[in-house]
Amino acid sequence: MNDKLLILRGNLKANLSDVAKEAGVSAITVSRALRHPDKVSKKTLDKIMSVVDRLGYIPDPAARALAVGKTNVIGVVVPSVTNNVFSDVMRGIFETSEGSKWQIQLGNSRYSPLEEERLVRTFLSQKPAGLILSGLEQSEATSKLLMNADCRIVQIMECGPAPYDMMIGFSHIEASRVATRHLLEKGYKKPGYIAARLDPRSQRRLQGFEEVTTAAKLYDPARIVTTPRPSTVTLGCELTADLLSKAPDTDAILCNNDDLALGALFECQRRGLNTPNEIGICGFNDLEMMAVANPAISSVRTHRLQIGQQAMSMMDAALAGPEPDPSVIDVGFEMSARESTNRSAK
Repeated sequence: MNDKLLILRGNLKANLSDVAKEAGVSAITVSRALRHPDKVSKKTLDKIMSVVDRLGYIPDPAARALAVGKTNVIGVVVPSVTNNVFSDVMRGIFETSEGSKWQIQLGNSRYSPLEEERLVRTFLSQKPAGLILSGLEQSEATSKLLMNADCRIVQIMECGPAPYDMMIGFSHIEASRVATRHLLEKGYKKPGYIAARLDPRSQRRLQGFEEVTTAAKLYDPARIVTTPRPSTVTLGCELTADLLSKAPDTDAILCNNDDLALGALFECQRRGLNTPNEIGICGFNDLEMMAVANPAISSVRTHRLQIGQQAMSMMDAALAGPEPDPSVIDVGFEMSARESTNRSAK
């Protein structure tokens, strides 16, 4: 190994020209081999890749973006990386992109519109091939960035009018309407609602509950307890305690997610309230714990893994050429009725 090679490895300064010189080929050939290995002979490719490995050469994505106008990055912006809902979505995205040329880069907005704007600006400055982001409501500044973005965009987790580009999700309002009707059909007459975080999707779920209970003349604002705090099982206990303190005759609780529903069950059990006969409980998302709770908890099943998988498939198809048809996909939802609401209608 010559002295120049040692210096290059020690200082990590190997560039495309260094690789070309060491391999005895042109810089254009090295670039072609790295970008389109199928267009270079196996002998030449093996020689170049051997030098790449020895020099520790790492292609500069910024330089490539300047050359071809785009990187192979797909930026993904989600509001949480700890929430099981978005963990399932991310799993779908990563599984579908595995083995492809796309590199997934993840940004966590932590439910902050300002942080979402910052992340979108950062991603767009890197000339990504595409962006995947959650929801319909972005700040005015973020909306302008996305409307003028020179990349493909997929909005996930909701369906609505006027997508920036493509969209896949479901109606949170309609899902909540169905869950509320389920409680009424099971004979519950004084349903309540608890919610945390109160992001736009949570607000739409509350809207669905209010619409159905109002139409049935069962709406009571005293039976609605919400907080901007992050959702936890412990918080579900606290919100249920608050609800039963304000309206002790509440006979059912629709929770805007499954963490709260599990907490609601624990609090009702602590108080000696029988579920489902004295009080029904329904969650939202249908995480694994709902089916194994005792009693098993009813919940709205959302197709999170499918959303992640199809979002990435739509992105890949859009970047490959033919436009995805349709460009907006409603994956729907299901009402998973279990023991926690299994009271005969009265």
